[in-house]
Amino acid sequence: QVQLVESGGGVVQAGGSLSLSCAASGSIFSINAMAWYRQAPGKQRELVAVISGDDTDYVDSVKGRFTISRDDAKNTLYLHMNSLKPEDTAVYYCHAEIRVATTQTDTDFWGQGTQVTVSS
Repeated sequence: QVQLVESGGGVVQAGGSLSLSCAASGSIFSINAMAWYRQAPGKQRELVAVISGDDTDYVDSVKGRFTISRDDAKNTLYLHMNSLKPEDTAVYYCHAEIRVATTQTDTDFWGQGTQVTVSS
Protein backbone atom coordinates (compact mmCIF):
# COMPACT_ATOMS: atom_id res chain seq x y z
CA GLN A 1 0.00 0.00 0.00
CA VAL A 2 2.36 2.70 1.28
CA GLN A 3 5.95 2.32 2.42
CA LEU A 4 8.37 4.63 4.17
CA VAL A 5 12.01 3.66 3.67
CA GLU A 6 14.70 5.39 5.69
CA SER A 7 18.39 5.67 4.96
CA GLY A 8 21.43 7.55 6.18
CA GLY A 9 22.01 6.30 9.70
CA GLY A 10 25.43 5.34 10.96
CA VAL A 11 28.19 6.02 13.45
CA VAL A 12 29.66 9.49 13.85
CA GLN A 13 31.90 11.19 16.38
CA ALA A 14 30.56 13.85 18.70
CA GLY A 15 30.47 17.19 16.92
CA GLY A 16 29.98 15.56 13.56
CA SER A 17 27.09 15.65 11.11
CA LEU A 18 24.74 13.12 9.62
CA SER A 19 21.74 13.30 7.30
CA LEU A 20 18.74 11.00 7.20
CA SER A 21 16.29 10.46 4.36
CA CYS A 22 12.85 8.91 4.28
CA ALA A 23 11.24 8.10 0.93
CA ALA A 24 7.52 7.43 0.73
CA SER A 25 6.16 5.26 -2.06
CA GLY A 26 3.01 3.41 -3.03
CA SER A 27 -0.61 4.47 -3.25
CA ILE A 28 -0.15 8.09 -2.21
CA PHE A 29 -2.74 10.76 -2.94
CA SER A 30 -1.18 13.39 -0.72
CA ILE A 31 1.13 13.70 2.26
CA ASN A 32 0.18 15.92 5.17
CA ALA A 33 2.53 16.35 8.13
CA MET A 34 5.81 14.45 8.26
CA ALA A 35 8.03 14.00 11.26
CA TRP A 36 11.10 12.38 12.74
CA TYR A 37 10.95 10.51 16.03
CA ARG A 38 13.71 8.79 17.94
CA GLN A 39 13.93 6.13 20.61
CA ALA A 40 16.98 5.59 22.76
CA PRO A 41 17.50 2.32 24.69
CA GLY A 42 15.26 2.20 27.74
CA LYS A 43 13.45 5.40 26.81
CA GLN A 44 10.15 6.28 25.24
CA ARG A 45 9.93 7.32 21.62
CA GLU A 46 10.07 11.10 21.36
CA LEU A 47 9.16 13.56 18.65
CA VAL A 48 12.30 15.22 17.29
CA ALA A 49 11.03 17.43 14.48
CA VAL A 50 7.86 17.93 12.46
CA ILE A 51 7.10 19.68 9.17
CA SER A 52 3.67 20.63 7.88
CA GLY A 53 3.54 22.85 4.84
CA ASP A 54 6.10 25.57 5.52
CA ASP A 55 5.90 25.19 9.29
CA THR A 56 8.53 23.32 11.27
CA ASP A 57 8.98 22.59 14.94
CA TYR A 58 11.68 20.89 16.98
CA VAL A 59 12.18 19.43 20.41
CA ASP A 60 14.22 21.87 22.48
CA SER A 61 17.23 19.57 22.71
CA VAL A 62 17.88 19.72 18.94
CA LYS A 63 16.93 23.31 18.14
CA GLY A 64 19.72 25.05 16.27
CA ARG A 65 21.43 21.75 15.44
CA PHE A 66 18.87 19.75 13.40
CA THR A 67 16.98 20.84 10.28
CA ILE A 68 13.93 19.05 8.91
CA SER A 69 12.94 19.49 5.28
CA ARG A 70 10.94 17.73 2.59
CA ASP A 71 10.89 17.42 -1.18
CA ASP A 72 7.25 17.00 -2.16
CA ALA A 73 8.13 16.18 -5.76
CA LYS A 74 10.07 13.16 -4.50
CA ASN A 75 7.83 12.38 -1.50
CA THR A 76 10.98 12.45 0.59
CA LEU A 77 11.65 13.72 4.10
CA TYR A 78 15.08 14.74 5.34
CA LEU A 79 16.76 15.40 8.67
CA HIS A 80 20.10 17.16 8.66
CA MET A 81 21.86 16.78 11.99
CA ASN A 82 24.84 18.93 13.00
CA SER A 83 26.89 19.19 16.19
CA LEU A 84 25.81 15.72 17.19
CA LYS A 85 26.07 14.69 20.82
CA PRO A 86 26.24 11.22 22.41
CA GLU A 87 22.75 11.80 23.79
CA ASP A 88 21.45 11.95 20.21
CA THR A 89 22.18 8.22 19.92
CA ALA A 90 18.92 6.44 19.12
CA VAL A 91 16.91 4.67 16.47
CA TYR A 92 15.35 7.37 14.31
CA TYR A 93 11.93 6.77 12.74
CA CYS A 94 10.13 8.78 10.12
CA HIS A 95 6.38 9.24 10.33
CA ALA A 96 3.91 10.54 7.78
CA GLU A 97 0.21 11.28 7.68
CA ILE A 98 -0.77 10.13 4.20
CA ARG A 99 -4.02 10.18 2.29
CA VAL A 100 -4.04 6.80 0.59
CA ALA A 101 -5.08 7.11 -3.04
CA THR A 102 -7.03 3.87 -3.28
CA THR A 103 -9.13 4.44 -0.17
CA GLN A 104 -9.07 8.24 0.15
CA THR A 105 -8.46 7.82 3.87
CA ASP A 106 -5.82 9.49 6.04
CA THR A 107 -3.50 6.96 7.65
CA ASP A 108 -0.36 7.16 9.77
CA PHE A 109 2.69 5.35 8.44
CA TRP A 110 6.08 4.62 10.02
CA GLY A 111 9.47 3.81 8.63
CA GLN A 112 11.45 0.81 9.84
CA GLY A 113 13.94 2.92 11.77
CA THR A 114 17.60 3.70 11.26
CA GLN A 115 20.29 3.62 13.94
CA VAL A 116 22.27 6.76 14.72
CA THR A 117 25.20 6.31 17.07
CA VAL A 118 27.28 9.24 18.29
CA SER A 119 30.55 8.31 19.95
CA SER A 120 32.21 10.55 22.51
